[in-house]
Amino acid sequence: MNPGTREILNPDLEEKLENVPDRPGVYILKTADAKILYVGKAKSLKRRIRAYFTSSRDIKTRHLQARVGDLEVFPTGSEAEALLLENNLIKKWKPKYNINLKDGKTYPVIRLTNESYPRVFRTRRIIFDGSKYYGPFPNVAHIDLYLNIIDKLFPLRKCRGPLKEKNRPCFYYHIGRCAGVCAGKITPEEYRRRVEQVRMLLTGRSEELAREVRQKMKQASDRREYEKASVFRDQLEALRSLSEKQKVVDFQSEARDYLGYWSGDQQVRLTVLQLRGGKLVGRNSMLLDNYSMEEEFLPAFLGQYYGGRTTYPGILYLPAALEANHSGKLLEGYLEELTGSRITVSYPKRGRHARLVAMACENARFRLEAEGERRRQALATLQETLQLGHPPRRIEGFDIAHLSGKQTVASLVTFLDGQPRKSGYRHYHIRSLEGRIDDFEAIREVVARRYARQLNEKGKLPDLILIDGGKGQVSSAVTMLKALEAPPIPVVGLAKKHEELYLPGSGEPLVLPESSEALRVLQAVRDEAHRFATTFHKRVRATQLNSSVLESVRGIGKKRSKALLKAFGSLDELRRQQPEAIARAASISLEQARELLTYLSRLEA
Repeated sequence: MNPGTREILNPDLEEKLENVPDRPGVYILKTADAKILYVGKAKSLKRRIRAYFTSSRDIKTRHLQARVGDLEVFPTGSEAEALLLENNLIKKWKPKYNINLKDGKTYPVIRLTNESYPRVFRTRRIIFDGSKYYGPFPNVAHIDLYLNIIDKLFPLRKCRGPLKEKNRPCFYYHIGRCAGVCAGKITPEEYRRRVEQVRMLLTGRSEELAREVRQKMKQASDRREYEKASVFRDQLEALRSLSEKQKVVDFQSEARDYLGYWSGDQQVRLTVLQLRGGKLVGRNSMLLDNYSMEEEFLPAFLGQYYGGRTTYPGILYLPAALEANHSGKLLEGYLEELTGSRITVSYPKRGRHARLVAMACENARFRLEAEGERRRQALATLQETLQLGHPPRRIEGFDIAHLSGKQTVASLVTFLDGQPRKSGYRHYHIRSLEGRIDDFEAIREVVARRYARQLNEKGKLPDLILIDGGKGQVSSAVTMLKALEAPPIPVVGLAKKHEELYLPGSGEPLVLPESSEALRVLQAVRDEAHRFATTFHKRVRATQLNSSVLESVRGIGKKRSKALLKAFGSLDELRRQQPEAIARAASISLEQARELLTYLSRLEA
């Protein structure tokens, strides 16, 4: 290896590095036990992957280097193919070290779900599950208008989750706002027709829909079915009303997007200005988090931002500074494959389009710098409130989760300068309780395990420790830190019920006003620790449940059930596998694999 590269202890990994091809493709960095850490694309896989093992890298890449134990490469025919494959794999696996798109102030869209009997509703969250999205709608009144019309003319089902058969339909059916699928009040064919009519309405084909309704009204009138004809007449009137108001929300005429960005502190703030019909109708602001300067954020952002939508601009204007690293033709091909629509990519250097791109960049800069200043002020307020020696730049938060004492787990989250740092997240199985409910002992154990390791390895210690809990939890943490002979670390507890702060040695809790910036910082840490603990606990319970299901099959014990869940992730994914794949993963016979699939299919039924 060249000087300056880190020593690779895994001979298999070193051999793989030597054999990486010098061609475009996608690479996947994994831990030694096959957990996916990062998905990336490269013009040259060989050069890009080798670059990951140099020593002069940012902190995020150094964290990643320390965990890599395996890699996998997928050579592609072109860089455009690599872009598409990277985008699909990131959406599928959501790797820890890939940049994450976080919505700022985003405008709502209408979602038509990807289900046997689709639902339609308003949302700000894009989920890549095959659902269709229409919008965005800068004016919420317009989105309500559409949903109201849909409810009146083509009502779909209202109930969430898997469809369950009922003897009687819900209240919404009786007022004409639900299709009554659960009670068999509509045939699958009629429901599909309604869904298609909803699609026509949301894609601006209201005139075409009106002609269809007008024809049905005439046919009903000719058959002297006057009551049915009056229903069609009301639908026609509603469509006329919508057609007039639709002129305000023009998504097709002169549809242009202007993208600007500003980067700093492992983050990129992006702003997209949306011009429709010559008017500025929307401004979306997003944050790409977990970003390092060596990553190409643009393809990652475009894949996440435009993927899953159904309306697109005709032209996308980008800052001229990006042109050197991102061919317009390459991005156009990528976007066309991604969206099915032709989007022209342009890098204006002068004129009104360049000014609008500059406006978007300035907006992104202002947002990113304002957010940074707001966080600094909040940490200064927290320092003053807790009487700390300096602002708590690094805060570590703990929470405990269990179900009646079963599968007790703990979470650790790390916030740096008021922002979550996913590379500092950890979870723990609590070993000392043996089924007892004892949050104090759980806190003692997790604090001991965390800081004994940090002290032994000379790792970073936090400026502040936050415990989700009250006086007892804080006392448990402080007692353990003293037993470890750790340097003094401030500890504070935040009790959820009344949002009270508990400080060591203080008899009465400290209550801050709801508007306090210091309280908001602590709440953000506490809530994230709670979310992370709860999510992990659910996963532990699901894994245990899935393992018990698998172990009830002949020839499948703990070891093999663990191997199957590690290979396929869930029972649903396992059901979709071929017997040969299952036999290989669990080292069982084809007959046993078929028996397992038969058993799982019966469970599903």
